[in-house]
Amino acid sequence: MATLLRKIGLIRLHNRDTEDPKHHHNHRAGGGGGGPQSAALRGKGGAKSGGHKPPQQPHPAGGAGDASPGPGKGKGKRAVELAPRDKAPPPPAGAAGAPGAGGPRERAPGARAGPGPAAAAAAAAAAGGSLVPAARQQHCAQVRSRRLMKELRDIARLSDRFISVELVDESLFDWNVKLHQVDKDSVLWQDMKETNTEFILLNLTFPDNFPFSPPFMRVLSPRLENGYVLDGGAICMELLTPRGWSSAYTVEAVMRQFAASLVKGQGRICRKAGKSKKSFSRKEAEATFKSLVKTHEKYGWVTPPVSDG
Repeated sequence: MATLLRKIGLIRLHNRDTEDPKHHHNHRAGGGGGGPQSAALRGKGGAKSGGHKPPQQPHPAGGAGDASPGPGKGKGKRAVELAPRDKAPPPPAGAAGAPGAGGPRERAPGARAGPGPAAAAAAAAAAGGSLVPAARQQHCAQVRSRRLMKELRDIARLSDRFISVELVDESLFDWNVKLHQVDKDSVLWQDMKETNTEFILLNLTFPDNFPFSPPFMRVLSPRLENGYVLDGGAICMELLTPRGWSSAYTVEAVMRQFAASLVKGQGRICRKAGKSKKSFSRKEAEATFKSLVKTHEKYGWVTPPVSDG
């Protein structure tokens, strides 16, 4: 079948190539079919014939040399017209994912410069991880400072001069608090009068997350016995522990509660020779406080008996 088609194509091409152009021209002119359209067709056909050169490959009817458009000629035109369209210009720099950028050679150099989505997300997470603690710490410091400034103003406005505050080394977070008054019917008040003790001095240090955590409070002087004051000047009070603390507690309220617990616990000023002059130690107070907190967390906090006041 292929051989037959090739023979037919060769015969048609041979007839077309061997046809006399003059006879063809005279025939069309004499037949009254001439005109501008016929002349245009003759010029187009003559230009494509190229001096009657035989084609290198046999083609079926409707080849490139035929004046009438055939299937072969239509495909040829479309191929010629689509050829320049296939060669699309390269995408501009930085246009990653542009249409036609299928291979590595077609990608713009700018698309490789930036990190991929995964790398960008990892970098953002790493940056966010380092910024969150810093921002939180700064926020806690601001809350603590504002709260303590307010506490100082409120204490300065007290009309009864119940307590007074001195900053240790001008630090807003380390206070020496003077307790000037206790219950005047208590033995502790009588001890203060007899020993010319004007106040009970305490030290309060405020943690970074104050007021959400309690301050550490201890007695500095004078040396007290009982009254829930333990070794090193540590104070046995539930509200000074994380379990019993509330951010609503103020320094004034804590000091009033401490004054009441001194009376309930029958606190006295130590007058024993040699022991009365021994000062309290912060290290000892911290160790004692940790020990009593563990004990109370295990066995609970016991309410003082009524006989204690």
